[in-house]
Amino acid sequence: QKYGAAEGRPLADLKAMAKAAGEQCPSFTPSGGETLDEVRERAKDFFEFLCQLAVELEQKEEDTHGAASRSSGKSEEQFVFPWTNHCSETELSSNNGGASKTLDANILVVSHGAYMRNWIGYFVSDLNCTLPTNLTKSQLFSVSPNTGVSHFVIKLENGNLLKPEITCVCLNQDSHL
Repeated sequence: QKYGAAEGRPLADLKAMAKAAGEQCPSFTPSGGETLDEVRERAKDFFEFLCQLAVELEQKEEDTHGAASRSSGKSEEQFVFPWTNHCSETELSSNNGGASKTLDANILVVSHGAYMRNWIGYFVSDLNCTLPTNLTKSQLFSVSPNTGVSHFVIKLENGNLLKPEITCVCLNQDSHL
């Protein structure tokens, strides 16, 4: 989040500005700063950019290597993160009889916890992300611990960017520390 007049200043200064304005710190926007709605819009734009990039790269790879890799019959090794070993591939995918094309891309996003919280909020409220059944509401809206990991599986049916299917495998995990 861009903090405008409070950028680079101690958190105590931001809290004092919020208090002087009669607002709470998380929702307070300092002069020249970015609102939470603007952060969410930026997160949405970035997510759409990533999806578009993944689709374009997949199409480019198919155009260049598609026929050779399809005829070779080789399957690539599957990598599983240690915190996702409780999920089987069948839980994260549905059998559609081969009627649709599967896009396979691994994308790592590294950011501040508050930005990621806004991104996850966009996934859940706007894109109806499926969450783990054991996830509590407080966990959903908490800021990730430093180096926390969240893992999402995003399906773009036939490259359709308008209706991604998003499944949260884990949220704000720190078991790797």
